[in-house]
Amino acid sequence: MKKNVTQKLIESHLIEGDMKPGEEIGIKIDQALLQDATGTLVQLELEAMGLDRAKTEVAVQYVDHNLLQTDYKNADDHQFLKSAAQRFGLWFSRPGNGVSHPLHMERFGKPGKTMVGSDSHTCAAGSLGMLAIGTGGLDVAAAIAGQPYFVKMPKVMGVKLTGKLPDWVSAKDVILEMLRRNDVKGGVGKIIEYYGDGLKELSAMDRHVIANMGAELGATTSVFPSDEETKRFLKSQKREDDWTELLADEGCEYDYHEEIILDELVPLIALPTSPGNVVPVSEVAGKDISQVVIGSSANPGLRDFWMASAIVKDKSVSPEVSFDINPTSRQIMQNMIENKTFGNLIKSGARFHQSGCMGCIGMGQAPASGTISLRTMPRNFPDRSGTKDDKVHLCSPETAAASALMGKITDPRDIEKKFNMKYPKFEYPTYEIINTDMLVAPIDDNQSVKLEKGPNIKTLPEIQELKESYQVPVLLKMGNNISTDEILKAGAEVLPFRSNLPEISKYSFTVIDATFYERAMEAKASRGGHVVVAGENYAQGSSREHAALAPKYLGQIAVIAKSYARIAWQNLVNFGILPLEFINESDYDLIERGDDIELKDVISSVKSKQPIDLVVHKSKGANKTFKAKHTLSDRQIEILIKGGIINDFKEKL
Repeated sequence: MKKNVTQKLIESHLIEGDMKPGEEIGIKIDQALLQDATGTLVQLELEAMGLDRAKTEVAVQYVDHNLLQTDYKNADDHQFLKSAAQRFGLWFSRPGNGVSHPLHMERFGKPGKTMVGSDSHTCAAGSLGMLAIGTGGLDVAAAIAGQPYFVKMPKVMGVKLTGKLPDWVSAKDVILEMLRRNDVKGGVGKIIEYYGDGLKELSAMDRHVIANMGAELGATTSVFPSDEETKRFLKSQKREDDWTELLADEGCEYDYHEEIILDELVPLIALPTSPGNVVPVSEVAGKDISQVVIGSSANPGLRDFWMASAIVKDKSVSPEVSFDINPTSRQIMQNMIENKTFGNLIKSGARFHQSGCMGCIGMGQAPASGTISLRTMPRNFPDRSGTKDDKVHLCSPETAAASALMGKITDPRDIEKKFNMKYPKFEYPTYEIINTDMLVAPIDDNQSVKLEKGPNIKTLPEIQELKESYQVPVLLKMGNNISTDEILKAGAEVLPFRSNLPEISKYSFTVIDATFYERAMEAKASRGGHVVVAGENYAQGSSREHAALAPKYLGQIAVIAKSYARIAWQNLVNFGILPLEFINESDYDLIERGDDIELKDVISSVKSKQPIDLVVHKSKGANKTFKAKHTLSDRQIEILIKGGIINDFKEKL
């Protein structure tokens, strides 16, 4: 049978199950990636599991999110993470070394390998011919402990790329075109595999840009072949020996088909407040802006910064614009200094920030109230920037730099005549300057290391097992595409509490309802918990398992939704929250906030995979009844009934 790249990667790592779409499979995991905003919890989970040492070939703890040290909390987390990396046998990337995904691609990524990461943009490593999946921290902890990673076998969407990108159009416009066509739900249940002659026009870092934002499509991951361009990239990192060729068989098949003719693309932009709200830049050109931010894991390559610098070279950006640069890493900064990128940006009026995620995760760089911020970042969910009435737009470095010059949204093709300039052409160096000074290798004597826990780091509490019946209040009724940023917000105020569950739980759903915490604590004390109701694609966005763990801590028994984003669905199960789905979507209309939900015969129904009977005790009017289902595997059912995967692992280990 002729196979595509995705099938080859999964088949070579398959441990359990059959490769039939929709069936649960277990795959061997070679590498693990942790970042600090989620990694603190992963390390606490490894402690709770009693792990001796990481079982994966490579596991790396990066510090790239919680970088601002306005008090002791983030600094304490950094100390804790370093000690935990040494205790459990992980590499440690120190604060300021850079953003996890491009750093991992440069130093550790290998074609043909599998990886899970506690960050939804782990899928960026698919640019190297890896099967790299973002998931909840508990799944990452399990993989580090040597367990398979379980996921429903996705279908594969083959995206054929043909032609050549026009001037002023780049890789960001390719993924924005995918989002324009498919929106934020178009990749759910799919792996997206890119192929075709157009790949010759895309560098490895261009592919990173596209693979990274596969997360915004809701895809399980994105996959590229490992070809001569992959080899060139690894050679530039002095890792040519790590290259292996991995190509789709000629004539292989895909479950879905898409084709993008690169020659036909134009500069695109995602409008607030969704990465899927994409239009041509020309449609919104002329609107005043207050900020431009270049950087993040979505546009991390040396080429992206160089392109912006070439556009603004010997010019000054508009005095109305804050021109912010988030360098990817210390290594990228050294190369930017070497090729004059750094100097050109500084001269133009750019503000340089730390090497890390920074504004992308709301860690500083919040825009002015009610003004437009253009960003080369992957997400523009409401309030993610740190400004409640933000107007964040997502675009390419070309569009961002051109707009910074003009002080308004600008189609980059329009500056060619105004400044009498040709489209800059970047040439990749044969070898980049390599900087590994801030990577700390695992140590041999790891058993002697003690975890360093500051006062903000709290050991995880015990999680209760599932019960046979409940009658609890509906605390929220939400619509479609609710994001993890709305369930448990990001930003400089909240992220420092990632290792303090009681404190971070106070921010649960506050973007939607500022009274949620108090109402949830009252329901937990008096009623034993609560449920929430949602529409389609519940909890899209990041992998942050706090969006499940914090509501669980507040007594959440179940979520009843029309459908779920993949990672969120897994996280709910992992923490013992029942993810129910409406059998008849019209039953969604039966429920209102303030009603009570009675769940009958929960454990027996879950075990037998039968629909669960629910009674809506109306706050006004007669009671209603309906049925809801789940789609859990036998393995997940066992985990759910025990109260989550930590309880399951304690029993096994």
